[in-house]
Amino acid sequence: MNTPTTSDLADLDLFAAGPPWAAFAALRRDDPVHWNPERDGRGFWSVTRHADIVAISRDAETYTSELFTNLEEVDDPVRRELRRSMLETDGPRHRALRKLLQRDFTPRQVNQRYEGFLRGLTRVTVEAALAKPEFDFVTEIAADFPIRVLARMLGVPDEDTPKLIEWGNRIIGNTDPDYADVLLETPESLKYQDLPFRSPASLEVFAYGDRLAAERRGGDGDDLVSKLVNTLPEDGRPLSPEHFHNYFLLLVVAGNETTRHAISHAMLALIEHPEELAKLRRDPGLIPGAVEEFLRWASPVYHFRRTATRDVELHGRHIREGDKVVLWFASGNRDETVFAEPGRFDVTRANVDHLTFGKGGPHFCLGASLARLELRLMFEELLPRLSHVELAGEVTRVRSNFVNGIKRLPVRITRQG
Repeated sequence: MNTPTTSDLADLDLFAAGPPWAAFAALRRDDPVHWNPERDGRGFWSVTRHADIVAISRDAETYTSELFTNLEEVDDPVRRELRRSMLETDGPRHRALRKLLQRDFTPRQVNQRYEGFLRGLTRVTVEAALAKPEFDFVTEIAADFPIRVLARMLGVPDEDTPKLIEWGNRIIGNTDPDYADVLLETPESLKYQDLPFRSPASLEVFAYGDRLAAERRGGDGDDLVSKLVNTLPEDGRPLSPEHFHNYFLLLVVAGNETTRHAISHAMLALIEHPEELAKLRRDPGLIPGAVEEFLRWASPVYHFRRTATRDVELHGRHIREGDKVVLWFASGNRDETVFAEPGRFDVTRANVDHLTFGKGGPHFCLGASLARLELRLMFEELLPRLSHVELAGEVTRVRSNFVNGIKRLPVRITRQG
């Protein structure tokens, strides 16, 4: 095995200017199961090839999510239970929690129930933003649109959406000084280690969710909160207050953050590749297929972690029981053995076998169909209204090795006609 040229994927500064594509490529080539030390003396295995990520995602018996899915170590079993969400659950309990809301996110249900509403909402969002020749695409479009969809699904008023956006920023941005109440890597964050992402904003989300639950418990509403509080999971175990909190927080955060960043990255890619933008404007029928390339290119979640339940060999590496195994989806989305010229943004790319939603495993993203629909409608409505679009300032990114996020995307536009 060659000695790889690597970088420390635990170093947040490595991600400051965007994904470290060179480091990922070196690992895929030279050391696809790479041991990455951490400052606390622990460390993790970085898995960077597409095929290995798929195989591990499908093997929950060997690589469990029960011991958490980010790099943070949660050793105390009581604390793990307090913080456990559907993401940190495997087996029958995971299936039972997933089925509580699964029907609301099927492709058929999403298209039948939400497409008309979403197209109208998209037009309102786009028209409001394009009334100004310069604006921040993240604030005016990418963040505003998905959160209003989520608000409808949760049954909360539009005027609450700024709070939902703020909470998502503070929780997911727990390593970014512009967002975090307390930075994850600081000793002060230990005061909040009973909370998801060690973020005090989680308490505000819990309180908000509790108010909604109290209003809807015993009712016949068909919003997501009503279903969570009025439906018994199929395994017969009701949601504890803590598990309701974590499920609700997962909806608030995951239902907004990843789609918003995918929309932002897609817009930035089209600005930086005007020939690809021109293809979509000439032939809007390409947009549904282009959505898959948007998702591959964006890779809005860099990684999820698993933990080995037994000793196992992979590419000559001995992974021990209890070792953290990190699946770098972003790297898999640039795997040369799967994607021809993976560093090329191509809206006509066929059979885009990306890992953005996971692939084939039990934790495949519940909201994948909704995210696809949101991306398609956004660009079907936005692109015909644009004669020209360009950057109007510096693009700034979330300081994180978990979420590949854009904080600010200033654009200057000329409207069509």
